[in-house]
Amino acid sequence: MKVVLARDLLKVNADLAAENRRAFERQGITVINLIGSPGAGKTTLLEKSLPFLTREAAVAVVEGDIATTRDAERIERLGVPVVQINTGGSCHLDAQMVASAVAELPMTKLDLVLVENVGNLVCPAAFDLGEQAKVAVLSVTEGNDKPAKYPRVFREAAAVIITKADLIPHTDFDLAFCRSELAALGSQAQVFVTSAAKEQGFAEGAAWLLKVRRGWRGVPGHSLSSCRSQL
Repeated sequence: MKVVLARDLLKVNADLAAENRRAFERQGITVINLIGSPGAGKTTLLEKSLPFLTREAAVAVVEGDIATTRDAERIERLGVPVVQINTGGSCHLDAQMVASAVAELPMTKLDLVLVENVGNLVCPAAFDLGEQAKVAVLSVTEGNDKPAKYPRVFREAAAVIITKADLIPHTDFDLAFCRSELAALGSQAQVFVTSAAKEQGFAEGAAWLLKVRRGWRGVPGHSLSSCRSQL
């Protein structure tokens, strides 16, 4: 009987992710890994942010879902190149899936690729895709204690985007408490508060992404910490 250890699978993925990252760097492309629970509003966030991003950058999207092409169809209606990955049951994307997906995109013509991971706060945090940054998405309807319950993704995120802020008066979500939970984790993430219903917060988040792209692109040894210092 052959036993495959989880750490061995993670090592294989990490090696593939490193290959992805080197390829993205050679191509001058910034890749962002968008992570959040099902229903957090990740696809809506993309829909609202893409009009701001495409004014200054050539952008494509990789959509990750267990089944259907519904999210990719929403992005395609915006005229943005998009590839759908259906995992068939897996709760996260991995580096090989992303490598196969971006091969279907016009990479030589792109500046920025946004990867919407499968809805989950646990597994996607453990699998490096070769991205330059993770962005965590948290809706106010999920509660303000998610950073403490799912620390890895929020600790590693370069930005946290809080969605559905118009519902705060109807929930017990406490923005100040949520910020304190992030600080307790040692998170240095930029925090953006958005509302699709009120069309608020998306320009600011998009501007941050464009600064990440400009700060990283073509600068050897660039890191997210140095990018944060520029904001």
